[in-house]
Amino acid sequence: MSHSKRQNLFDSIPAEQQNELFTILAESGNTKIERIVSQGHASPEGFWYDQEQSEWVCVLSGEALLRFENEAHAIHLKPGDSVLIPPHAKHRVDWTSPNEPTIWLAVFYG
Repeated sequence: MSHSKRQNLFDSIPAEQQNELFTILAESGNTKIERIVSQGHASPEGFWYDQEQSEWVCVLSGEALLRFENEAHAIHLKPGDSVLIPPHAKHRVDWTSPNEPTIWLAVFYG
């Protein structure tokens, strides 16, 4: 039986990045665990994610504003905050910290 290599969610973070960084950490069937690194990134104007799967997301470092289409105010996420996003709940990222990486841990399932 082989053992997996150790991973650290805070390794391999670029000093400056033009695009968000998406890294699949584990995947099996309908489940995917992903690290997302944002720095000053936001969803394009007028764009809403509309996903088939449930998504549980947690901010590990940095900060973000997550907005749901049917809510007047965005949710301010800080390290340790998590949100469960049901299937087809339209949402977007309004803002992420410009001066430090925002590291997200996302679990897609169902």
